[in-house]
Amino acid sequence: IINDGDEVILPAPYWVSYDEMVKMMGGKSVFIETSIDTDFKMTAEQLENAITPKTKALLYSSPCNPSGSFYTYEELEKIANVIAKHPQITIISDEIYERINYDRKHTSIAEFPQVYEQTAVINGMSKAFAMTGWRIGYSACPTWLAKACEKIQGQMTSGANTMAQKASITALKSSPSEYQYMIEEFRKRRDIVYDLLKEVPNFKVNYPKAAFYFFPDISYYCGKTLNGTYIKDADDFAMFLLDSAHVGTVGGVSFGNPECIRFSYAASEEELKESMKRLRECLEKVEIS
Repeated sequence: IINDGDEVILPAPYWVSYDEMVKMMGGKSVFIETSIDTDFKMTAEQLENAITPKTKALLYSSPCNPSGSFYTYEELEKIANVIAKHPQITIISDEIYERINYDRKHTSIAEFPQVYEQTAVINGMSKAFAMTGWRIGYSACPTWLAKACEKIQGQMTSGANTMAQKASITALKSSPSEYQYMIEEFRKRRDIVYDLLKEVPNFKVNYPKAAFYFFPDISYYCGKTLNGTYIKDADDFAMFLLDSAHVGTVGGVSFGNPECIRFSYAASEEELKESMKRLRECLEKVEIS
């Protein structure tokens, strides 16, 4: 898809390896900044403004890790209309959280005929089917791209083992009712964490509609000193929380947003409530200068 010097558009925040993969191929990432105020989603206008003659790909996830946001049908249609005007651009749509969606039916950008032949959908078994260790992923993409992937993969691996392939077929053919209980449990945990995060001092929190993450804005603490520790960005803040509250989070720098931190609520209710309690108490007592 890309050669040395080609550009790939990445809406930020993005999954941590996207930018590194672009660098590995000799490309250059062009970042579109978003914020909690826009639900961490780019607009079609932002996308249009980011496209240059060097643009060869748009890479994003919907639903998104780390933000838990996803693009609606209407939003994706506008994005598709922009990309359709630029046939040299390939859309790489990471949809691995497709089934962990609490708000509405998932929409893939591949549904829009104007960009069907420009789209590569990436998915896998690890999230909705809890098959993380089975290491099965797949892509739906144009024939020319699938054949190119096959050439490279054939020289790198002997392929997924038969047992994992058979289990994946069974999972994909299963009724949504087989795993819906897990989605409902995630929904319940999301609501618990959302209510508790709103009580944490100086956190700005949105209401994620998919995946199992929160990505609150902690910009209030950036540039300040907490209990004698200077906080430059979200990574410093995440380390402060680990040392002071014994709560593990992930700083947003590697996700392309240095003023947010990521929480996962793929844990028990008891653990989530305890972690939010520690977080709140730590920041209620902290000395800020």
